[in-house]
Amino acid sequence: MNGFKNSETLVIDSLIRKPGAFENYRYRNELFPTSRFRIAYDSLKKQHTPSVAVKQYLNILYLAAHGSEITVDNVLRLLINQNKEISYKQVELLSNEPVPSDTEVQIPPIDLICYDQLLQEEVLC
Repeated sequence: MNGFKNSETLVIDSLIRKPGAFENYRYRNELFPTSRFRIAYDSLKKQHTPSVAVKQYLNILYLAAHGSEITVDNVLRLLINQNKEISYKQVELLSNEPVPSDTEVQIPPIDLICYDQLLQEEVLC
């Protein structure tokens, strides 16, 4: 499933042709569908010149708009969590492979007996 609207896809397509317009695009913040996309863009800006970073990011957005935003977001999650370099080629490559799901957190049941014992010790002191 894709979260991009037709109008957003058209904007991305036009920005691909004129990447210099991205920085001054009025609704630029709307082109960061999740926080991971923003992290990816900021990472690209640290790694590359501004024009290269914008082109890389717009290509990543293009993948999300014309493919699956969820898949691209999961790939970005994987790259960010593993502190790997983010690039269009890397995202494109990993988008065609199964990406492990988020880590499941297991919280064991609380042992209230221990808590009761602590309270009894506190009262006795």
